Amino acid sequence: MDTSQAQARVKAFYDANVRGEWRRLVKDAYHRLEYDTTLHSLQKYLPPAGRVLDAGGGPGRYTVELARRGFEVVLLDLTPANLDFARRVVRRASVQDKVAAITEGSIVDLSQFGDATFDATLCLGGPLSHVVDAGQRAKAVSELVRVTKPGGVLAASVMGRLALLALELSLFQHEIELPHFAQVRDTGDYAGDSGFTACHFFLPEELAAAFRAQGVTIVEMVGLEGLGSLLASKVNRLARNEARWKVWLETHYQTCTHPAVVGTSAHFLIVCRKS
Repeated sequence: MDTSQAQARVKAFYDANVRGEWRRLVKDAYHRLEYDTTLHSLQKYLPPAGRVLDAGGGPGRYTVELARRGFEVVLLDLTPANLDFARRVVRRASVQDKVAAITEGSIVDLSQFGDATFDATLCLGGPLSHVVDAGQRAKAVSELVRVTKPGGVLAASVMGRLALLALELSLFQHEIELPHFAQVRDTGDYAGDSGFTACHFFLPEELAAAFRAQGVTIVEMVGLEGLGSLLASKVNRLARNEARWKVWLETHYQTCTHPAVVGTSAHFLIVCRKS
């Protein structure tokens, strides 16, 4: 699949799923693990204030929260429907004074921003996974680094390859004999022919190598769903028991940075610092 075709599929998919993507991170305890664990990690490394780029920020879930926390946020996304929705939720949350811009663009080309513009650059929820071409992914990482100030923080979360293979085993065994299964297993690439859009599913070492190639320092990698990855019904049932859930969250935060847990999470996060 060529780059323009893949980008068109991604854009069409998210144009049709704006509300679903807005709700996705908070619709139940399992999905909140991705959201809350991301914020938990960012809180450790973000500066107390500053200008933040939410690159590929979709309908603005992280933009609104970061603005509430006092950051000056710029939201960039590929999909006009996401941007229109984000403008509405920013107004409803009364944080428009902290959102400097909501602008259309691709993470592969951040030329509308100068070098060293942002105190922190974030690419959360998987936008980097939707850049299927390897050369374009490298360019996107380079752009994310370029627009970050020296000493600034970069964070990106992607979709995990090993978790996807486990999902196929659990729910979609009929697909294991189909050509796309071997392609995802061997390359991480999925063309978006059915069920989901064009996507690259990462291995942790692959994501780490992409950022190391740009000369940044990796400070943490995190499995966002952690040990509960792909166990949504079990996690949601546990969350109904307050005492047990408290212990589980303590366990989650103690284990989510273990390399084995990072590698098998449905989504995982890399946090870096620019020299």
